[in-house]
Amino acid sequence: MQLTVGELARRCGLTVRTLHHYDAIGLLKPSVRSAAGYRLYDRANIERLHRIQALRQLGLSLTDIGDALSGPELPLAELIDRQLVQIDRELARAERLRGKLIQLRTQLAAGQPPDLAEWLDTLELMTMYENYFSTEEIKQLPLLHDATIRAEWSAMVSAVQAAMDRGVSPDAPEAQILAVRWMRTLYRDTGGNPDFLVRLNHMHDKEPGSWDALGVSTAMRRFIEQAFVEGRLAIYQRYLKPEEFAFMREHYGATFNEWPPLLVALRKAMTHGVPPHEPEARALGERWITLFRRYAGDDPATHERIREAHAREPDLTESSWADEALIGYVRSILSALQAPPRNH
Repeated sequence: MQLTVGELARRCGLTVRTLHHYDAIGLLKPSVRSAAGYRLYDRANIERLHRIQALRQLGLSLTDIGDALSGPELPLAELIDRQLVQIDRELARAERLRGKLIQLRTQLAAGQPPDLAEWLDTLELMTMYENYFSTEEIKQLPLLHDATIRAEWSAMVSAVQAAMDRGVSPDAPEAQILAVRWMRTLYRDTGGNPDFLVRLNHMHDKEPGSWDALGVSTAMRRFIEQAFVEGRLAIYQRYLKPEEFAFMREHYGATFNEWPPLLVALRKAMTHGVPPHEPEARALGERWITLFRRYAGDDPATHERIREAHAREPDLTESSWADEALIGYVRSILSALQAPPRNH
């Protein structure tokens, strides 16, 4: 196939002026001449133009595109795959925007003044989440789609902020009740998936404004974490000897944020069917034991009292991002650790 500049412009949706510019800067030069002397674009030119447009969609400048095409070329199939990913993201973003516009139009039709600030906050939050979650995963995060859930979070945030403003201590019962409510809601809205929790925490650490739409500050997150830890310690205290509890109080909080990444790794191993006796699973079991002993110590009698607390106190296991299946998998790994490794 050989096309004139006008034909190519019409077929690809560009202007003749743009193609002439590409020719002038050496980015895309017609490589064939007709019998009448007209310069024509052949198949190789069209493929190169596809690469140029694909790289433009990925955000590269014309100068960068020229540099990229002057070296070893990325396989066209891989470049198309990248385009498809980009287009899928844009389509998902457009679909969410469409949904919000329909919601806005419905409010207007019903004579309800729309909360434009909240609408814009939601769009901003969605854009931020797209850097950490796939399109399908975002659909599983109701905070971004369900107005009722957003209202629930807003009410909870207001209650926590009011407690902080009144100087409520994290070890006060009021703060601990708020923390449990917070963690239960977070567990529900992440579907009990520890991987979602880890990525949410990572996003909140890297993106200072990620919680702004809901009024959550770094200080509030710290307050909730401290109150939640205090609530759990209050339960453990009923089962442990004074010296055991003193050791736990000193070390428990320091391990709080180290459990979710381990749970993510364990869940992946379980999902992939890694047998408990395999080195990968055994290594995770060793991490579990090390982390546990950092706040529980090395005395088996202490460990037994902690296990009793977990068996008797649902608040210690509820909304912990470790369901029964995962705990069962961990137990099988710990049992395997008591036996010598298998030969392969």
